[in-house]
Amino acid sequence: MKPLRFLGTSRNDLRGFPMETRHAVGMELNRVQCGGMPSDWKPMPTVGIGVYELRIRAGGEWRVIYAAKFAEAVYVLHAFQKKDQQTRQSDIDIAKRRYKTLGGPTHA
Repeated sequence: MKPLRFLGTSRNDLRGFPMETRHAVGMELNRVQCGGMPSDWKPMPTVGIGVYELRIRAGGEWRVIYAAKFAEAVYVLHAFQKKDQQTRQSDIDIAKRRYKTLGGPTHA
């Protein structure tokens, strides 16, 4: 099982989620750590290659953007509540900046 590594404020941001949501995120991230995919996700090629958005619907819309392609860990790049239909550019930019610190390619 790969360890989780949180970049920037992602751990504290996730701690601000409601208890039910944190539990759901934890279960889904555990699945990713064990090599699987979460039950609700989408690729985030605008952030980088191998980056995904975990989607949780529990008392609102919650998102965790992560990269699991690295052998050493699953990196949680950003965690936030989604308030608009489309993911805000500022949230994408935060995840993209953090992904770049890993040295991952940002485009194909």
